[in-house]
Amino acid sequence: MDETLMKIGLLMETAQAQQKLAESGLKKLKGQIGELGELVRAEVHRTLVAELHSVATDSRHAAEALRRLRASATLRLGLWSLSVIAACTAVALLVAWWVLPTPASIQALRARRDAYAQAVARLDQSGGRMELHRCGDGNRLCVRVDRQAPAYGESAEFMVVKGY
Repeated sequence: MDETLMKIGLLMETAQAQQKLAESGLKKLKGQIGELGELVRAEVHRTLVAELHSVATDSRHAAEALRRLRASATLRLGLWSLSVIAACTAVALLVAWWVLPTPASIQALRARRDAYAQAVARLDQSGGRMELHRCGDGNRLCVRVDRQAPAYGESAEFMVVKGY
């Protein structure tokens, strides 16, 4: 049993040595994992910072492009508005020129109105206010007379028209 005991002791020592080697390997591995984690974190940090700088630069470029686009759109809108206003004004002036009479035709219309007013005044003086109707079965022309006015003529065949 001595020999068996010795073999068991040697095996135990070998197992213990292997365990110590495994523990030291695990410690080294944990250290390397920690270093690797630090390296990964540093690399992720550098990559993230570089990407964020790239995003910031792209954002500034996009903002500048939007400012230029807004200025261009404002200018276009202003020009479009002025064009529409000019077109509407031109249409209104064209319609006014076409529809409204010229100063010469206004003068001619005034002269015509004055002539008509004089003709109406003459007509009014010469019996234009008399009231004429069609009367009787024969549809004869008759006039309203002033019964309180005296009759004229040799046999009083003339009477004064009402209103004169």
